Amino acid sequence: MATLSHSHPSPSPSEQTRAARVGAFLFRHRGILPLIVLAVPLIVPGTITARNWGIGVLMILIGETWRITGVAAAGSTTRRRTRNVQRLITYGPYAWSRNPLYNGNFLVWMGFAVISGVVWFLPAAAVLFIIGYSLIVRYEEGVLESSFGRDYLAYKSRTPRWIPRAPTASVVGDYEWADAWKSEISTFLQYAVLLISFSIKTILQT
Repeated sequence: MATLSHSHPSPSPSEQTRAARVGAFLFRHRGILPLIVLAVPLIVPGTITARNWGIGVLMILIGETWRITGVAAAGSTTRRRTRNVQRLITYGPYAWSRNPLYNGNFLVWMGFAVISGVVWFLPAAAVLFIIGYSLIVRYEEGVLESSFGRDYLAYKSRTPRWIPRAPTASVVGDYEWADAWKSEISTFLQYAVLLISFSIKTILQT
């Protein structure tokens, strides 16, 4: 189901909390956080094995599959760095979790961390992700409440924020697969660079 928003909605109380304001800053610079988190596994020596690679690559594939499905459902009009959101997406992976893109990102992050063999960093990476994206989501939820009011609150009440859960009712909608693949090209290139970098690290440590 897609609901049209107001062009310039007034901020809701949820959007004006301190956590949401911090989240707004992180939202505008959210591309930096993965670079910081992935720098540690790349630089710090770790015990890299074939098993690490297998588990890590599997996590990356599952995470990106979930992520790109969310991108296809959301479409390009919803993925902006402004608060002008045009549609409320409640179908597909968004019926399972309110943040499927971030669910996918988490698995991808953890996948690269597993490949690195820097075991002690896994919980640290998870904590950094949870703190950073919890604040970002506070801002995003405030914006969605400002834009869609009761429709969003109803969706919020029935759909978990993080851990996916099967929806009680089937909701259908359109998927923009061509645009999704196009928009993910830069993401795929980043994965390729990281995989090459970890391959070099593996070779140097053997």
